[in-house]
Amino acid sequence: MPRAVSPPPLLLLLLSLCVFRASHGCLPDTASAYRFTGIVCRLTYPAAAVLNEKTTKVIEAAFKHAKYPSVKGEKSLLFTGKVTYGLDNLEIHNLSIGRSVFELHPGEGIAMEISNVSAIFRGTIQYGYGSWLVNLAHSVDFEIESQIDLGINPKLYCSEGKVAADTSDCYLNFHKLRLHLQGDKEPNWLKKLFTDFITFTVKLVIKGQICKEINKVANILADFIQDTAKEFLKIGDIVVDIGITTAPVITANYIESYHKGLTSYNNTSSVISESLFHPSQLTEDRMLYFWVSDQVFNPMFTAAHQDGYLKLNISGPELTELFKTNLSNAMPDFTRKCLLESASPELRVWSSSVPYLNTSTLGTRVWAQASGQLDCGSQGTLSFQMDVAVDVTASYADKKLFLHGNPSKVLVSHAEMPSQLLDKAQLEFIREAVEKIGIPKALSVLEIELTKVLDQQGTYLFDISNPEVFPRDGFVLIQMDFGFPHHLLVDFLRKTLQ
Repeated sequence: MPRAVSPPPLLLLLLSLCVFRASHGCLPDTASAYRFTGIVCRLTYPAAAVLNEKTTKVIEAAFKHAKYPSVKGEKSLLFTGKVTYGLDNLEIHNLSIGRSVFELHPGEGIAMEISNVSAIFRGTIQYGYGSWLVNLAHSVDFEIESQIDLGINPKLYCSEGKVAADTSDCYLNFHKLRLHLQGDKEPNWLKKLFTDFITFTVKLVIKGQICKEINKVANILADFIQDTAKEFLKIGDIVVDIGITTAPVITANYIESYHKGLTSYNNTSSVISESLFHPSQLTEDRMLYFWVSDQVFNPMFTAAHQDGYLKLNISGPELTELFKTNLSNAMPDFTRKCLLESASPELRVWSSSVPYLNTSTLGTRVWAQASGQLDCGSQGTLSFQMDVAVDVTASYADKKLFLHGNPSKVLVSHAEMPSQLLDKAQLEFIREAVEKIGIPKALSVLEIELTKVLDQQGTYLFDISNPEVFPRDGFVLIQMDFGFPHHLLVDFLRKTLQ
């Protein structure tokens, strides 16, 4: 049985915590930013380790995709003249990467080391030797054998409302860098004369371009992930701002980011100024945690109501089938004739006031006022209005979202038909039909639509394991483990770097 959990719409933010991209718009003090925070994401050390396994693919792409510039120079040789040289068409071949390790440095950043990077660089070299006795000029192909350790120490911070990182602390240690001209393993005296200082120049070129390319690829990846997550939290004209309120916090055990969670609709935006978040509300036992305030959900309900999303139309055989549900109250003649004798009976239901959600340790309760019409054509229309309160839980299993509702209150506040008064029995039938037919149907439609939204953004591609939800006073705590599919990163790099 799947455990109760809210849908994981922020999962696509994960990689943005481990990649790199400069700062305004964020509060400098983390504690003071808590009160303005609607969503918190905590990525623990085991989750960072999973993501680190994919880091080698980013590094590999950086090496392969780097554009190495042509280099020209000359070197004076004592008493004998000077050597001129030029390096062109530098390309990388036979790339292999050893292992990648990382550490979380509290209050500082992430230390990453990629060891045993082996590669062969190939290209063309023009070289010449000039003195008062002789002038020589040649153009030959060359290859460089290399073995390198790469270190990156990104510092996470807030940039234009996004998680960003400074990757200027990037270094390469060369354990081997050997230049061969025309494939000669033992070059003649002239070739050997300047290979050493050309090798030094090549080191600088490779270091500069690799670090530059790593930063470039990481920026593309970070922007892609966060922009994708932003699109994920958008339905029509309703947008949830997931920009961060302050710089991420790094401890030895987790990385934690703080997001606004503000709903924007029709040129208005919600406000969160009294959030209940505190780091002690989250633990470190699972890989990924989301803390989501009720102050995020309620403005979304308001926008959905105003935009007309909260409505449902059912007609024809589907409507007739629904009313085959066993109810304890007898079906009124009007309803029976409507379903069986009308050419095209139609039921329309919509929210007539803004729904309201409240979460406590007992669960999440949604209050709503809804209106409905059962249109029976020439027989007339049954109109009704009801107040409902439903305790709702959610689960995510088998790549699908499931919503579970337990009605705690269903009150028919008004009901009428043309030139006919409804008696107590008829009102009780409507109440029971709403409870046992209407609410389950509305939740089933909603879970299908939300699953489609999740699928459109690729959530089904992630290996989400054992998701759980814990209702608390004023917020929901979601925790899970996950696996990051290898092909997602490979496909992204292939498409991005074409």
